[in-house]
Amino acid sequence: MRSYRRHRLLVSVLLCALAVLAARPTAAGEDPGSDTGTGIGPATGPSAEVVRLYEEAAVATQQYEAGRKEAEDQRTQAQRAEALLDAQRRHIAALHEDLGRIARAQYRSSGGLPVAAHMILADSPEGLMRGQHAFSQADLAVNNAISKNERAEARLAADEARAAAQWQALEKRNVQLAALKADIEQKLETARSELQGQADAAVAAGACRGAVRLDQPETGFTDGDWVAPVETYELSASYGSGGARWSSRHTGQDFAVPIGTPVRAVGAGRVVKVSCGGPFGMEIVIKHAGGYYTQYAHLASLAVDQGERVGAGQWIGQSGTTGNSTGPHLHFEARVTPESGSAVNPVSWLSARGVSL
Repeated sequence: MRSYRRHRLLVSVLLCALAVLAARPTAAGEDPGSDTGTGIGPATGPSAEVVRLYEEAAVATQQYEAGRKEAEDQRTQAQRAEALLDAQRRHIAALHEDLGRIARAQYRSSGGLPVAAHMILADSPEGLMRGQHAFSQADLAVNNAISKNERAEARLAADEARAAAQWQALEKRNVQLAALKADIEQKLETARSELQGQADAAVAAGACRGAVRLDQPETGFTDGDWVAPVETYELSASYGSGGARWSSRHTGQDFAVPIGTPVRAVGAGRVVKVSCGGPFGMEIVIKHAGGYYTQYAHLASLAVDQGERVGAGQWIGQSGTTGNSTGPHLHFEARVTPESGSAVNPVSWLSARGVSL
């Protein structure tokens, strides 16, 4: 797995870079006191907040999935406990029936008189002994039946309490999971809104704020020489499709993703264009080996500068809905020149490089 986390610079190189940046003129619309345009030091602001929340969301999702599995296990255990309780209730009913049967048998065998009465009325020692034996046997049977019944009822009460506790724990866990998910979604929505607001302001001014240097989380998504431009997505408008939104035909492939979604370079290359304004809003164009170019448009933030070299899977920006856009998505093109009008089918182009969308 490749990692595109920034490596520490040697002190001498850092000093040179600082000297160059100190002499660099401030871009229009860029806050001289902001650290989002230089990439030196930890980045702050809505871009960093969205990144942090995406990382929290990833952890929360893992917790949610683990909790959901735990809840399913609890549900299975509770249902199994309910089945055992039903079996225990049937067993107790059978014990009650046994007690009744013993009582009825004693009544029939004693001619309607209790066993003790037969012993008192015995007319011989042998009759008395038989009566005593019968009394002992009957007393033992009754005591055994009563003892079994009491133990079964005690087990039933304990198991019912345990089953109720399992259902309560399940309900509590589900409430916690729902609250965790809702909290992350609310925070993400707030951060995305702020990020898009700043992006719209930059596009309206026609000046990008500069690259926001953010540590990039490691991901297996970067394996291979070519990758998809976003990790998870739904395909929307396709290459060549028609509609009132475009002057002729759609020139790229749209990926429906939320604002702030990491956008990645599909392959190694050099950034030849970074711009704000116009129908594409914030956009990046990268030149790849073989003379092909890829475009990433309607972004909400930039993570690279013009002239920079990038690797396959490197985070180059965050998706948004700047420019001529009807909703959050990434517009992706493959071209034979860096300019519009030279696009080829990006799905086929990526497929030829081993990337299936």
